[in-house]
Amino acid sequence: MAMDIKQVGPTLAGEVTGIDLRLPLNAKQVAFVEAGMDEFAVLVFRNQPITDAQQLEFSNNFGRIESSEGGNPTSKPHNRRLRVDMADVSNLNEQQEVFERFDRRRLFNLGNRLWHSDSAFRATPAKYSLLSARHVPKNGPNTEYADMRAAYDALEDWIKEEVEGLICEHSLIHSRGALGFTDFSDEELETMKPVHQALVRTHPVNRRKSLFLASHAGSILDWPVAEARIFLRDLIEHATQPQFVYTHRWEVNDLVMWDNRQTMHRVRGFRGEEQHRDVRRTTIAGDGPTTTQIA
Repeated sequence: MAMDIKQVGPTLAGEVTGIDLRLPLNAKQVAFVEAGMDEFAVLVFRNQPITDAQQLEFSNNFGRIESSEGGNPTSKPHNRRLRVDMADVSNLNEQQEVFERFDRRRLFNLGNRLWHSDSAFRATPAKYSLLSARHVPKNGPNTEYADMRAAYDALEDWIKEEVEGLICEHSLIHSRGALGFTDFSDEELETMKPVHQALVRTHPVNRRKSLFLASHAGSILDWPVAEARIFLRDLIEHATQPQFVYTHRWEVNDLVMWDNRQTMHRVRGFRGEEQHRDVRRTTIAGDGPTTTQIA
């Protein structure tokens, strides 16, 4: 079958056919996927019953895989379900049982229902994320992806001038604190120190500008905090309007790959959280701090 990509979202997201992720990719296939990412920012691969090893092999085609250490400070080495180069965004504990309601890992993961870009809380944020659905409930949850390129393009000219060159402070403390989850030890807080990120990024290949936003952003350098937060809230509300958003309805063996430099995403709530949801993410590290990439 010939490789093809069919657009499935309003301004982003394409469904890929003609590639079997269980098999090693050749150079032509890797280039095809990378070009698809540059254009669509989100790629959907259906019917891909892969193993952890196959997911890692596929991911390695696109750069260095980021360690999941620090992504969820409430998850400790003794209760980790997956290897350290895979992020566990499931609702399962190390015994393969659904988290209890007051489990700190579950409460921390509720932050994934806020709009965010993966690893925006790290000094070098993520390039790509690849999420494989090993087991998902039939009734959800869906994941929504916002096109931050289209959102930037649609800004009024005066706002484009305003956002240019701005630096935001990002931290997991801010995004989780917004939900009232502040139950962190001193050791955990030490892993969540704020980092600086550029508010506007330029894609290295297609040169399109995009807003780099996340619920982790709690301030703008040299701005009053209250003014910064309402400004950032306005930008997120603008960027997540329906005309910029693709909703992915998960099926077992889907793999969705997205460009964190050009998108935000969030998982939605769903009825029946007592059902197993086993989804495993590999994350491709970025090229460096965003503050050194300001054009």
